[in-house]
Amino acid sequence: MLHHHWPVPGNVRIAMTDRNGGVSLPPFDSLNLGTHVGDDVNAVMQNRALLRQQLQLPAEPAWLEQVHGTDVIHLGRDENRTADGSYADRQGQVAVVMTADCLPVLLCDSAGTQVAALHAGWRGLNAGVLEAGIAHFRPGSELFAYLGPAIGPSAFEVGAEVRGAFLDSTPGAAKCFTVSGDKYLANLEALAGLRLKAAGVMQIYAASACTYTRDKEFFSYRRDRDTGRMASLIWLEN
Repeated sequence: MLHHHWPVPGNVRIAMTDRNGGVSLPPFDSLNLGTHVGDDVNAVMQNRALLRQQLQLPAEPAWLEQVHGTDVIHLGRDENRTADGSYADRQGQVAVVMTADCLPVLLCDSAGTQVAALHAGWRGLNAGVLEAGIAHFRPGSELFAYLGPAIGPSAFEVGAEVRGAFLDSTPGAAKCFTVSGDKYLANLEALAGLRLKAAGVMQIYAASACTYTRDKEFFSYRRDRDTGRMASLIWLEN
């Protein structure tokens, strides 16, 4: 698990896994939580059971079929699980997203009554997945954001079209890119910070942990292709 010292409302729980502590065999070793990556499904189910036991979760996490879009479901109301985020406002509902380079973003309100988990790859981030998640919260809510491990600015090489898309959509985005030959290095965490602040979220806490360079700790799709998925979870304590 990723250890943090972030301020979190008393009845809100957050957790972000790393790649260690499970039963999956290489190249998914060992705490792979994704059923869609080619790993043995029985191993994944064992890993999910270990996760639930270790975190003493109140329910099975609401695992999503993520598609790099902007749909965010309301747990307890929406039955659809094809989405890139979920929002919960009842105790015992566990919102979760899986990542292996993309940026996981967890949100909660300062009152500890609402939470959300969002999957922010560059496509979803640029298209507005963070704003879609924030829109679920009640008007006037003071929000906290927690940014988990993702591919870092020294490793996330993108083309001019990605930079151009953010320059068109995100004021101040130019400072989040540096030239790398005929491409650019993008700071996904910084881009998310710009989008969050523009949406009124000022309490932002970031792991600043690069999945690509820290191969012993994190899965990275860009580095390994065949690899597992980590989970970032948030829920309201009973």
